[in-house]
Amino acid sequence: MEVDVISLFEPECGAREMQLVSAVLQSARWGDGPMVESFEQAFAGWVRRKHAVAVGSGTLGTWIALRAMGIGPGDEVICTAHTWHQVAQAITLAGATPVFADINYWTGSLSPEKAALKITPKTRAMLAGNTNGHPAAWEPLRALAQAHGLVLIEDSTEALGSRYKGQTVGTFGDVSVFDFSAPSALCTGEGGMLVTDDDDLVHELRYLRQRRLADRSSVSVGARVPLQAGMSELTAALGLAQLAGLDDRLAARKQVVAWYHDNMQSFEGVKPPYIGEGVDDIHWMLYVVHLGKRFSGSARAQMIDDLLSCGIETVAYSHPLHQQFYYMNAGDAIGQRRGVLIDTDRIGDRALALPLHTLLDEGQVQYIIKTLKDTATNVGAGAAIY
Repeated sequence: MEVDVISLFEPECGAREMQLVSAVLQSARWGDGPMVESFEQAFAGWVRRKHAVAVGSGTLGTWIALRAMGIGPGDEVICTAHTWHQVAQAITLAGATPVFADINYWTGSLSPEKAALKITPKTRAMLAGNTNGHPAAWEPLRALAQAHGLVLIEDSTEALGSRYKGQTVGTFGDVSVFDFSAPSALCTGEGGMLVTDDDDLVHELRYLRQRRLADRSSVSVGARVPLQAGMSELTAALGLAQLAGLDDRLAARKQVVAWYHDNMQSFEGVKPPYIGEGVDDIHWMLYVVHLGKRFSGSARAQMIDDLLSCGIETVAYSHPLHQQFYYMNAGDAIGQRRGVLIDTDRIGDRALALPLHTLLDEGQVQYIIKTLKDTATNVGAGAAIY
């Protein structure tokens, strides 16, 4: 007997999405056209940056940004292992060395104090993310970058709309990266965006992104080899439509989060989600709970299976990069076993992501929490979630 499953994430698709995508399909330009430019301008305005560059993914965007800033083989980039993997892996693709620093346990983001311990003469940049919607400590991270002459790259994939000290995320990096794959609140299936205020950098980003039709008449083309990493007109149309409804969607997701908060009080010892100093607003990507100390990674896996059998899709929030095969076997400069990044390991073992999207109703949230409580009791012998 099949069980109807409450999905971890469900993208919204309405009349606006249908109309804009249909307009592209009926046009003669499915690539390198006006829809991409419109999406870039609208997104830059929403984030409050001067420039936006649409790309095929957050990974490709970060790779392009690293190339544009001359970061590659022989260079080190400090980042966390507890991150949006696709963006951090661009460091490896660019030929640079990712240097994993531990996180702040409460925010899940790169710790400025722990990042400072990893700086060497080879360090060229720091890549920090707003983990699951919670802004990183951007003020001390910026101070650290300036003190050592480092590029600061911001990954805002997980935090659309969150605010830190009066500024929207995406405004803190020399260049900031967004990926629009699921479960982003602005979902285009694939695709991403780079945003910056640097007039010189944006020219290089656009040049390296792709060879465009307009370049056919340029005698200067060929100074550097671009990636074919642009965004299609179809994807941009979907993104533009999604952006138009983003503020309303974020507000609706806030209501779902409020239902979760209310129902989570049924857990003994539960703590409200942490909100760090200077954080004005948080838009969570998923609703993440941290299991108690008596839970192991295998116990969490059993809970995921039990919840799915009850019709609820959940996932381990993060499988830290330093525990993945490639990075564990990539040599002393990269490879780090368990026990080195203590807080990353703790969250990696015990963070469980629950469904979060606008199609959830209060009854479904109540069912999710009741089922979670039952399976936590069965698997963890009554261990608290905190």
